[in-house]
Amino acid sequence: MKRVLTIAGSDSGGGAGIQADLKTFERYGVFGMSALTLITAQNTLGVTALHMLPTTLVEAQVRAVVSDLGTDAVKTGALGTSEMVQSVVGLVENELADVPLVVDPVIVSRRGHVLVTPDTIDAMRTLLMPRASIVTPNLHEAAALSSLPIASLADMQRAADRLLSLGARAVLVKGGALHESEPAADVLATADGQLVLTRPRLSRAHTHGTGCSLAAAIAAGLARGLELSASVAMAKDWVHAAIAAAPGLGQGNGPLRHRAGELLWD
Repeated sequence: MKRVLTIAGSDSGGGAGIQADLKTFERYGVFGMSALTLITAQNTLGVTALHMLPTTLVEAQVRAVVSDLGTDAVKTGALGTSEMVQSVVGLVENELADVPLVVDPVIVSRRGHVLVTPDTIDAMRTLLMPRASIVTPNLHEAAALSSLPIASLADMQRAADRLLSLGARAVLVKGGALHESEPAADVLATADGQLVLTRPRLSRAHTHGTGCSLAAAIAAGLARGLELSASVAMAKDWVHAAIAAAPGLGQGNGPLRHRAGELLWD
């Protein structure tokens, strides 16, 4: 059985973070493991409290998992501080050097709220991204990491190329928040060029955890041996189905239905 490790924060509402990652791994038929970086008090309306865990505890979690169970892919989510980013980079260079790394750079919310300090963004850009198999920023994160404004598909493509030049082997700029009247388009950039991936836009308010789930799905696909582009395409199809089937929970931006959709190995 393939194994995937997520290094990310906890969402008490169950829609994002490691809770979404583990649900995604289960849907993909891989064994999910986790190392918690931070704990939030959170629901569909927002975050009301946050507590960072010590980097030594995060390191201990990863080493405990890898030394016994092993892993076939790693996904990172909310890291919170530059110290945590540096700690994770050390783990990637040593304990996790031989497996695909999917980086979901949780630094700016889908609505544009900055979640971390500038030094954390810089550590993400200069230390973690160069070690990534793929980085999956939303529009605001892509703008922050590339230092380029993004207001169009062409801007997304320029930002993707800029981020690729920072050392990641692939970049997926997610454009779901761009031009609500148009099909949802993402840009996948690799050394071989760019692909624009579109799906019909869904008029659903319940998209909480979309970014976490997408990155986790890509990691699970890579663990199962899919090529990168195939893993991204499958992840997009599955997340699209999960949004369409969202159960409508909560008073705000509700979670996806992670059991939705069909997978190749169903």
